[in-house]
Amino acid sequence: MKSLRRPGRLAWVAIIATVAVAATACGSSGSSSSSSAAGGSGGSSSAPSISIGLVTDIGGLNDRSFNHLAFVGLQKAASQLGIKPDVLQSSSASDYIPNLQHAAQSGDKLVIAVGFLMESAVEKVAAAFPNTQFAIIDSGPAKPISNLKSLLFHEQDGGYMAGYLAGLVTKTNVVSTVGGQKIPPVDHYIAGFIAGAKAANPKVKELNAYSQSFTNQAACKELALNQISQHSDVVFQVAGGCGLGALSAAKEKGVWGVGVDADQSYLGPFILTSAIKKVDVAVFDTVKEITNGTFKGGTTDFFTAQNGGAGIGAISPNVPAADVTKLEAIQKKVENGTIVPPDTVK
Repeated sequence: MKSLRRPGRLAWVAIIATVAVAATACGSSGSSSSSSAAGGSGGSSSAPSISIGLVTDIGGLNDRSFNHLAFVGLQKAASQLGIKPDVLQSSSASDYIPNLQHAAQSGDKLVIAVGFLMESAVEKVAAAFPNTQFAIIDSGPAKPISNLKSLLFHEQDGGYMAGYLAGLVTKTNVVSTVGGQKIPPVDHYIAGFIAGAKAANPKVKELNAYSQSFTNQAACKELALNQISQHSDVVFQVAGGCGLGALSAAKEKGVWGVGVDADQSYLGPFILTSAIKKVDVAVFDTVKEITNGTFKGGTTDFFTAQNGGAGIGAISPNVPAADVTKLEAIQKKVENGTIVPPDTVK
């Protein structure tokens, strides 16, 4: 692993400012990168006493998806809780263990692993550093580990809502999904989306493909273009940064696109809606548990539509009001548990 260089306090502040202005996070270069931020609370000049590590998966902070959301949650914790963020980006799977180890060795009180792909790595590192607390987003060990907390989402809840709207607006009765890899959080979204679309429109046919990447936008765009050539007029991207290519194809061909994880309506009114999960809230809440002494490893926190942890983003202004009204009725049923979307792709 390459040596990790940490920018000084002023350099990091500049990075934070750039991220805020651009509404995206800074990208990674090389095999891995690490940054430290001096946080503060209420304008205090005293140095923070708690350092929190955040290790991204290969999508990096500029995926405009769940890695970025995790970073947003950590920034909020720095601002409101006075913690010191320690961010390490991974550009390949081989970076996972070294980055997690580096965070633990640096004295971070909590190290957060972002993504299902880091499951094996975080389990190994957590076992090697029993005095450091860990949390992982989108995954959890088969057997509880005393210093590892799982942060899981009901992605199918937001997927169902987005799919229901897709079923209402499709003119061709064909909708499609472009997944990154066939892993649980991706398939949860897809399962919910398909079920929602068919609930709204039993005539709907679905097309599904996986790019085997969360970063290769060209691969996702090619899959989406192929689906559109088969008459899909709603394309749901479930592939992080790679999926931006699928949305680009939707815009290019004049069909609907559906965002994922974060609200991606900023891309334009061709975004029908986005199936979201509040990774930023999960990160902030978990860091807060560390600061107030209530963090408990070996447990799992679930974020669902019922507790506000999952749902949909903004709806395109081009959607007919009657369809929005129908969706709102379904949304309430998912939120109150009347409708329980499936989480398995058949």
